[in-house]
Amino acid sequence: MVTEVRSPEPQATLIYPDSDGQPMADNTQQLALIVWIKENLERVYAQDPNVFVAGDLLWYPVEGNNKLRQAPDVMVAFGRPKGYRGSYQQWKEENIPPQVVFEIWSPGNRPSEMAKNLAFYQNYGVEEYYLYHPDLLDLAGWCKGEGSLHPIEQMDGWVSPRLAVRFQMGETGLELYRPDGEPFLTTLELEERALQAEERARQAESELERERQKSQVLADRLREMGIDPEEL
Repeated sequence: MVTEVRSPEPQATLIYPDSDGQPMADNTQQLALIVWIKENLERVYAQDPNVFVAGDLLWYPVEGNNKLRQAPDVMVAFGRPKGYRGSYQQWKEENIPPQVVFEIWSPGNRPSEMAKNLAFYQNYGVEEYYLYHPDLLDLAGWCKGEGSLHPIEQMDGWVSPRLAVRFQMGETGLELYRPDGEPFLTTLELEERALQAEERARQAESELERERQKSQVLADRLREMGIDPEEL
């Protein structure tokens, strides 16, 4: 009698959704802050191919568990290449977690929810966590030390160990400064700076052209007087 050995039924491939169905932001202020932080960090590390910056990207820290996830408003992963991702699946990223995360408090947030976020970040390897409440102009931060995240006592003037970015609280709210001391700028501010630089370049070129014309007129007059300007 021949016994047929059947191969085990293949298990269904576990899906890790790219979206949690939640909006990126609850209001225009929160969205503007998220974009401002993300885009400026991308500019800071534009020349480093192994720093990945993302906004509102689902992060799955454990393979086989698609319920365990978080979507930081902004996250930075050092040691991971730039490029497209539908989600950040840590086991596919050499098991490197995002080291720095930012959250912007919105009206829909609750203290209990933010406490769960802090616990998640602490449990799964975040080294620096920053939480900004724009309505209250309140900035809080936690930094890893001795295996866990500890509150940063003084955030005003704090410099991120990982990012080398300086945090400052101004009269109108959060200010961030690049490692070279330049402030984080909005897209409109960057465009205005670019336009100003173009205008200065045009003015310099116009001034140079005027000087060339003056020199040419003088040279012509000297030649009329029988003087070779090249010999002067």
